[in-house]
Amino acid sequence: MLSIIQAAGWPIWPLILCSIVALALVIERLWHLRPSAVAPETLVDEVVGVTRSSLPPADVVNKLADNSVMGSVLAAGVRSVVAEPRITEEALRQSFENAGRIAVHRLERYLNTLGTIASAAPLLGLMGTVIGMIEIFGSQAPTAGAGGNPAQLAHGISIALYNTAFGLMIAIPALMFYRYFRGRVDEFQLAMEMAAERMVPHLMRFVVRG
Repeated sequence: MLSIIQAAGWPIWPLILCSIVALALVIERLWHLRPSAVAPETLVDEVVGVTRSSLPPADVVNKLADNSVMGSVLAAGVRSVVAEPRITEEALRQSFENAGRIAVHRLERYLNTLGTIASAAPLLGLMGTVIGMIEIFGSQAPTAGAGGNPAQLAHGISIALYNTAFGLMIAIPALMFYRYFRGRVDEFQLAMEMAAERMVPHLMRFVVRG
């Protein structure tokens, strides 16, 4: 591997940097997009159970907000009702929506960077190949009535193509993980929307009428 890096020349170093960053982002997103950290399956039922007869105290709401990303959204709705006992249904829905936007923004963290790496890596590989081929053709000293050594030229081209191959090796997994994470975010967003729809009529029972 070290010999390949040395043969590919300096253009491969930006690709190596991209590969390190992409790997770090994939590990980070795999950890933070776990279902247990974003949208636990039983969380909504637990919140409904706790608020069946009355609104919970502030310390319980704070624990709910720290529980998960969905918990922070549900806690925002509960806090809105506690802060404004005469809140309208439209205002409550708006509170859930605002909290949901913040939550989705948190879930999408670093995804644009990963997508950029997936798009840029093949171009960086191609740039390295072009630079390598320019150097190869520039170093072919002409001989009497013929070009340079064909075997040496072929070897040089194969070395130059290492950059393109390495760029694709980075781009393909990065693109696959980017699409996977986008799908996970969409699933979590839908789950939070459904949870908010369930909580709105439940919390409206505690609103003071008149």
